[in-house]
Formats: sequence, structure tokens, C-alpha cells
Amino acid sequence: MNLIQECKDARRIGISGHVRPDGDCVGAVLSLRMYLQKCLPEAEIKVFLEKPSEIFREIRGFDEIDSRFPEEEPFDVFFSMDCDDTRLGEAEKYFRAAGKTVNIDHHISNTGAGDVNYIRPEVGSTCELVYDLIDQEKLDRDMAMAIYIGMIHDTGVFQYANTTPATMEKGAKLISYGFDFSRLIRETFYQKTYVQSQIMGRALLESIRFLDNRCIVSGISRRTMEFYDVGSKDMDGIVNQLRNIEGISCAIFMYETGVQEYKVSLRSDESVNVAEVAAYFGGGGHARAAGCIMHGNFYDCINNLSLHVEEQLKKSEA
Repeated sequence: MNLIQECKDARRIGISGHVRPDGDCVGAVLSLRMYLQKCLPEAEIKVFLEKPSEIFREIRGFDEIDSRFPEEEPFDVFFSMDCDDTRLGEAEKYFRAAGKTVNIDHHISNTGAGDVNYIRPEVGSTCELVYDLIDQEKLDRDMAMAIYIGMIHDTGVFQYANTTPATMEKGAKLISYGFDFSRLIRETFYQKTYVQSQIMGRALLESIRFLDNRCIVSGISRRTMEFYDVGSKDMDGIVNQLRNIEGISCAIFMYETGVQEYKVSLRSDESVNVAEVAAYFGGGGHARAAGCIMHGNFYDCINNLSLHVEEQLKKSEA
């Protein structure tokens, strides 16, 4: 894909990513905007996202993200980053109305939603795809920092199986631009507020192991979230902590988003393809990290999930 060619003669360009944007989504959207602004100075380029976490405020362009999703004239080109069109939320209306749509993503569940698609599931992050697509001569410190943040968040600071030698080489090139990468890792990936640590502690304390102790689940109700005054962004990292427990092949974390509605996150080792589990319930993601929305009470959701997790475990042992 040639990004500039895809935007040839475009006067208005829109960019968005998935609901509840994470580090890879925010980094990909903002780094793409910086690149297009540099290459196409005459074009109007707008970014639409649900309000991201304040931990990403240091990325240039953060304050220019539009989280109101106002009515807009159709964009000449509209980019969907790090997701297909079904996860754009309120920005889906811009995607539908655009003259041309471009979809850039690395999720295996994405079959390509745009007129032009660049979907590479073997790559660890959408930010790494942005790195691959841009003209390296245009790369600068701000762009490098945004891409690096996305890469560390979707590779677990280069520890997940989606990290390749090429990923590490790109990371090395990015930090050569001189930003404080160790502080960014600490402040955006590891650091938690006191209340975030409390809710994580609550989730760990009330977790339940099942399927011969190879799986673990925990859930947080709306009532508990209101008691601690936390939101969805405060749940980041809990499922990974559950997955880190010795002997666990599959971790499930759920939090209530509505009446008998749960946001479900799944993490696993090579024994369970959680993308397949999530896909059964209308979600998606990667083989080792996926998610979905489920309806019913907590125990109904777990019973339904466990059937598919158990099937995956049996398949891995066959």
C-alpha cells in the first residue's frame, strides 16, 4: 500500500479506530495523522476517537482528537485503524459515507472492511504496520514516539509471541530518535493509580479457577465499579495479571457494562486459541488475546465460555 497514493487529490481525510482505544489504536491513529499532515499539508485531516486515557496525552495531536463525533461532510478518504468497521462506534457513520475507505489492521478476525485493505495478522501491532507503510525519511521524533507506544502496548513491551526480530529492530530504530522510552514504558504500561491497584486486587482476590485449575476467571460488577469510582480504562492490565498466575492456560476477565451485559477479555498460552472462542460470541482478536461482549448473568457467561475453552484444551491435548 502507498499511503500517499491512496490519498491522492483528497481534500478531507478522516481517521478513526476502535471503541475503548488502547495504546496501539491511539498511537496508530495519531502517527498516521502526523505522517499525512507532513506529506499532504493542504489536506484537512481529522481524528475521531472515544476519549483515550490521559496516559497517552504526551503523543502529539492528542488534544485535537474529536470525541464528540459531530455531523460532517463526507470525507474523501477515511481510515479505519486497528479494527474493522464494526468496532468504530460512532465513527462508523463517517466510514460509511466516505468516498474511499482504507482499513489497516493486524487482527486475524478482520477480513477487510475497506475499499482498500492492509491486514497483516502476523504483525504484532497496527503501529508496526504504520512504521512499515511510511516513508522512513519523513519519520521524526513525535511520530517515532507514537509508533513506539503502540508497539509496546500490543506486544506487552516485546514479551508476547507476536514480537519478531523485525519488531525489535524497528523498536531500536524508533528509540534512536531520542525520546525517554523507559519513562514511557513505565508511565503508560506498568504504572497504576492507587484505585486501579485496588480494583485489580479485588479482581485477583475474587478470582475463580476451573477446568482442572488451568483456567481462571474474575468479574467486576457495576456496583463495585461505582464503589471504587472506576471506569473501563481502569480495568486495563487485570486480565494479563490473571494470565501470569502459575499453571494458567486461559484467563478471563469480565466487567459489567450494562444490565446483564459484560465486556469480556481473554488471554491464553498456546493451548487455547481465544480468537476462536471470542468469535463464537461475536468478538475477535488474536490467538492469544481476544475479547467480546456477552449477555446474561456472570455465571451464564462463564458456563458458555468454558464449553469453548474446554474444547480448545482438549484439542491441544489430542
